[in-house]
Amino acid sequence: MWFSLLLAAGLGWTDLGDGRLELRDGGNPVLVYNSAPLLPAGVPEDRRRCCYIYPVYTPGRVAMLDDFPKDHYHHRGVFWGWPVVEFDGKTADIWMMKGIGHRLVRVRRMRGAGLEVENGWFAQEKQVVREVVKITGLGQGSFRVELELTALNGPVTLRGAQDKGKSYGGFSARFGVRDGTVIRTSEGAIEKDEDLVRHSWAELSALYGGKPATLRITAETPYQWCLRKYGFVGASVPGREGELQGMTLEKGKPVVLRFTVSARDQK
Repeated sequence: MWFSLLLAAGLGWTDLGDGRLELRDGGNPVLVYNSAPLLPAGVPEDRRRCCYIYPVYTPGRVAMLDDFPKDHYHHRGVFWGWPVVEFDGKTADIWMMKGIGHRLVRVRRMRGAGLEVENGWFAQEKQVVREVVKITGLGQGSFRVELELTALNGPVTLRGAQDKGKSYGGFSARFGVRDGTVIRTSEGAIEKDEDLVRHSWAELSALYGGKPATLRITAETPYQWCLRKYGFVGASVPGREGELQGMTLEKGKPVVLRFTVSARDQK
């Protein structure tokens, strides 16, 4: 307990303006949570989005992630979403922001090492899901993300990609320009891109401007993963296995997902 209190003493949040909420550790940046919609010049209007984490820094201030990459404009730092969102007899896509999207409702708490925000998943002006995001700094480039999802009007079913042999959709990270990419999992390094294999964690290591760094995502529950050498690591929630093809949020009954992200420098 005392160790946790001492660890958290150097962690704090700062409002940078324009919806950017930054977690710092002893004066060093750890991450920025983007609560307001962003759209860089030259990017299609339908890629505008909010409510994700970018950038993320190692303790040595190496920024490993990417946002709005030209090959996948919808990829966005550390983010969460599903290609299939079924509600009211309709199907939308919060992964690509088609027919449904995130919107900040309010910042509930921003104090010490913890941030808690309430977002909505809106289909036009109708809120379909309440999303509560809790981000807690753990020190040394690590933080915990808790997602609480609650269907508001009726059941909402979330599914991963429906392509054969895939099921991306869940909690993911997109990596920036780098050299010497290596992807490892709780079961060892992978030699080629991988889908639908269950792991407790996955990480990407590479050189960024000559500086070696690693970012790992650890899931509270082992999931299947989507792992790509071009720079993508994602826990597929719930994945695709046997009769398991989706996850249904029942009205008024929260579903909680928990992940730990660790960005570290390598020697």
